[in-house]
Amino acid sequence: MAKKKTKTADTPKTTGQQLGSLIKSARDIMRKDKGLNGDLDRLPLLTWIMFLKFLDDREKLSEAEASIAGKKYKAAIESPYRWRDWAAKKDGISGDELIAYVNQDEAIRPDGQRGPGLLTYLRGLQSTNGDRRRDVIATVFAGVINRMISGYLLRDVITLVDAIHFDSTEEIHTLARLYESMLREMRDAAGDSGEFYTPRPVIQFMVAVTDPHLGEVVLDPACGTGGFLAEAYSHLEKQAQTVQQRKVLQEKSIRGGEAKPLPYMLSQMNLLLHGLDSPAIEYGNSLAVQITELGPADQVDVILTNPPFGGEEEAGIRNNFPADKQTSETALLFLQLIMRRLRKPRAGNDHAGRAAIVVPNGTLFGDGVCARIKEELLKDFNLHTIVRLPNGVFTPYTPIPTNLLFFDRCEATKHVWFYELPLPEGRKNFTKTKPLQIEDFADCIKWFQSKRRKENDHAWRVPVTEILNYDESGNLIACNLDQKNPNSVEALVHLPPEQLAEDILTKERRIIEIMEEIKAELTRAGA
Repeated sequence: MAKKKTKTADTPKTTGQQLGSLIKSARDIMRKDKGLNGDLDRLPLLTWIMFLKFLDDREKLSEAEASIAGKKYKAAIESPYRWRDWAAKKDGISGDELIAYVNQDEAIRPDGQRGPGLLTYLRGLQSTNGDRRRDVIATVFAGVINRMISGYLLRDVITLVDAIHFDSTEEIHTLARLYESMLREMRDAAGDSGEFYTPRPVIQFMVAVTDPHLGEVVLDPACGTGGFLAEAYSHLEKQAQTVQQRKVLQEKSIRGGEAKPLPYMLSQMNLLLHGLDSPAIEYGNSLAVQITELGPADQVDVILTNPPFGGEEEAGIRNNFPADKQTSETALLFLQLIMRRLRKPRAGNDHAGRAAIVVPNGTLFGDGVCARIKEELLKDFNLHTIVRLPNGVFTPYTPIPTNLLFFDRCEATKHVWFYELPLPEGRKNFTKTKPLQIEDFADCIKWFQSKRRKENDHAWRVPVTEILNYDESGNLIACNLDQKNPNSVEALVHLPPEQLAEDILTKERRIIEIMEEIKAELTRAGA
């Protein structure tokens, strides 16, 4: 569990405004270096520099705590490769000497001795005695390349980053918020691969209603920058009250996978910022596994994810899936992976795994392979809820309408509840300047968590028999989850005249009943 730290008199607090100013100044300096090509180079560089400063500040705190407890502390990064050894010194190495120390396999170190260069040393770290910190650092830096040409500009950036202090929870949370704004800048590059970073309110909603419990394993197989896992960690952290519970939280609760180097590094730092000491994020494509060979050891309790959609997978990945369910559409492959990685209920009162995932509209109405995958979902899993999100939720990443699927592995689906999240009054869609807020989910959360759900203007229930369509020979024709709200204006416009009239009369009768109830209450109050 993250602990609040008191600041010493000689450690100035870095305010949110100062952090923003420092980061902006650092990026302005980077723009002068001819070796960097836009934010795709600047953001990774700034991230790994901040990562090393963050690690050193955390190491100092851990060393101090160990000293107070009379224990020895083994640092993850040793001298002279610690931030304090080469970066924090105002008169430290600069120019060509700094570039050589950072980039070369072998160089003159800050202590004057010859040895591995900084990045080479970090990539070669190996953990011992079950401590994963060094492995995490090595994996983070496996794909890091310093593209800055000027060692003098690099020194200026390092000096600015050194002014950030990561030794209090307030500063860490402030940086985390700034960090999220930096992540949004990745959207242009991400759009090419079908990746769209999930708005925080959507993540908060999905975690809240899925409600992971301490002792359960939470997985995001396409974790990107770690948003779902960080929120799940914060959710579980509130439940960890004892030393043993905190050990379970730190070592056995959070799992992830990410195939791209920059999001992988960002997810590591994001989770470290939230208090997870050794994030268990696998570097690689989670789809690169024969899903028919996945067994109980690969299954988890909770899956929360927004897998890439719109992207395409190569033949080698497609061949990992059953012949009649092979597709190049990434979202459909991830849906199959998630289904097989959900925990099956075992003997007694054992619970089944549950999942919440983001999918594009095309998944709901798609035919062919898509329909066969959905048929399996409905027959072997309980797809109990679909939340339909309004326009603009993923602005500016994509205009594609999106939905949230909630299912578990306890039984076959009998009916599916739909909830159409309404736009705030007077709004036609969410925008970049007026985005979705967690408060917009308030009514949906109350409805979702109710033990006795009721249909209303935004919620309706559809039997699975109306979703699956077969021909006379029992062959699947379609599996349509693209069910429209029967209470919406659009639906009413297309109703037959007699049904439209009946619907209006029903609503009028209900209004009269409510008015009569109010009148009776007033009469009793007056009496």
